[in-house]
Amino acid sequence: MAVKRTDRLNSLLKEVITEVIKRDVRNPHVAEFVSVTRVQITKDLHYAKVYVSIIGSEQQKAETMDALNSAAGFIAIQSSREVVMRYFPELTFRLDDSVDKHMKIEELLSEINKERESRPHLDTDHDSDDQQ
Repeated sequence: MAVKRTDRLNSLLKEVITEVIKRDVRNPHVAEFVSVTRVQITKDLHYAKVYVSIIGSEQQKAETMDALNSAAGFIAIQSSREVVMRYFPELTFRLDDSVDKHMKIEELLSEINKERESRPHLDTDHDSDDQQ
């Protein structure tokens, strides 16, 4: 039962924190394309890791992460107005680079396919001719 509760809470916090970042955070260092990919709250509900995906340069990602972590208290206060909990968790922002990894894998697979297509096709029917 506790697992379902934390899963629901993670989902709710993801939605609320996403909205707070878009609506209330006015830091110019926060990149325009920031999305909360998941939230992982501890079992005691006191701490939550917020994973964010950022589209931009490495510098923009670093600046955005610094800005979000410095605004974590503000984001928690704004979010606590929408999510009623006895203690709102302390937020820590982490960069979710799974999108970047996925794009790199897609790029490598595309290169493999191009390489495969550029090679001459081998005639696989010659084995059946030898048997006759």
